[in-house]
Amino acid sequence: QVQLVESGGGLVQAGGSLRLSCAASGRILTLNRMEWYRQAPGKQRELVAGIGSGGSTTYANSVKGRFTISRDNTKNTAYLQMNSLNAEDTAVYYCHAVVGRVVLSHYWGQGTQVTVSS
Repeated sequence: QVQLVESGGGLVQAGGSLRLSCAASGRILTLNRMEWYRQAPGKQRELVAGIGSGGSTTYANSVKGRFTISRDNTKNTAYLQMNSLNAEDTAVYYCHAVVGRVVLSHYWGQGTQVTVSS
């Protein structure tokens, strides 16, 4: 079993920055892709950014140029640096990880609230 613990959320003014962390622990044989999703009230959960084990990254168009995803494989931790935040970024942010070699398992964190005041 793998546990994902997110941290770093909070309340920030528009134009400000936050850095989210997602630490994976437990039975981790191979930590593959790590992703950040978000879900705003009344909306579907959406992919914000993802990073492969080799460091390749993808971003939602809405966050390109403002958010940066990174990972520290020695710590089994992914980060999401969020700059130039606006009210539309307000949501619960979830970490998602794919673990395994032949058989892949998916894990989710409990979520961390990000609120941007305008």
